[in-house]
Amino acid sequence: MNKNGFFATITALLILCSAALPAQAAFPKNFDISENYYTVYGGPDINATLVGDNEYSRGDTVTLNINMMNKGAITGFKSEKDADFGEYVDIMLQQAEMQYEAQATTAVGILATLKSDNEYVKVKSGPQEAGTLKQGKQSSSPTKFTVEINKNTPAGTYPLTLDLSYMYQHNVQLSGDDFDNNIGLVRNKEVGIWYENQTQTQTIEIKVKEEPYFEVTNVTGELYPDQGGMLYVTYKNTGEKPAKDATVRLSASDPFSTTDDQAYLGTLGPGKTAVAIFDIDVDEDATAKLYSLNSEILYEDVNGHDQISDSVKINVEVLPAQKRLPGYQFGAGIAFMALAAFFVIFRKKQQQK
Repeated sequence: MNKNGFFATITALLILCSAALPAQAAFPKNFDISENYYTVYGGPDINATLVGDNEYSRGDTVTLNINMMNKGAITGFKSEKDADFGEYVDIMLQQAEMQYEAQATTAVGILATLKSDNEYVKVKSGPQEAGTLKQGKQSSSPTKFTVEINKNTPAGTYPLTLDLSYMYQHNVQLSGDDFDNNIGLVRNKEVGIWYENQTQTQTIEIKVKEEPYFEVTNVTGELYPDQGGMLYVTYKNTGEKPAKDATVRLSASDPFSTTDDQAYLGTLGPGKTAVAIFDIDVDEDATAKLYSLNSEILYEDVNGHDQISDSVKINVEVLPAQKRLPGYQFGAGIAFMALAAFFVIFRKKQQQK
């Protein structure tokens, strides 16, 4: 190192302490505590808040935007070494250390992890980097997490756990050779910075709305290839709120067709059922098997707003085609029966003579 230089060399000692040890368990190697002028108390304090509405519907996949602010503070300090009067090196180093110690409230390299312990709510995103936050500052952009809400989720409040980990400046030491009166600086000043790991845990709450929710509980009707038939579908409101003036809209796809694709259900309160009736045609070349049709329900909610439900599946079975006699056999059969009837009548007349 050039002793005639005018610039200080700063050596950062980034110490990642074991999670099994407390923050003050051990000093990092090469950190000479005898050169420590102050011990500062306090540190970062990250406050996370959800930006925007926290209420969602069943079946939603949403992006949560979480804003972070560092509300950390210096709560106190203790002098560990007094500078002697006239010892300009100590005085300058002592003043410089106090400036460095003020950075103890900065959270460095924030890593955020969102977790859910509920089977109905799943966090699809992994850990997210949130940068570095100084005291009193908030993140320049929200930290984003994708959350999937199961379509069968009961209405209510669901807490999510936000784990934050970061480093902060735990202590600082300074040293130098001598004081240069010409430039008013300490020659060859060195700074050692001791960083520690810190973790915080917060709760982010989301809500699942109370609203109508519909399921198909029963399907009846006999449908054959090349034959029309009536399909009876029972809908149940399994949600928490009533649906007023509910109407089912059916989406028919091959091998089905219909000119009657809507059915009125009326007002369905929680737990109530209603039957929708559809006149369905089936293609003549339809394969006998189970099919799935989509339907949706249009209704008015408790606030008077028009709503459309998520797609509700209807499982419909096409039965094997019924055997029919060919045309000539059918005609011959009719002729035979007519002839038989004529013969019976003729015999009766003969017997009456």
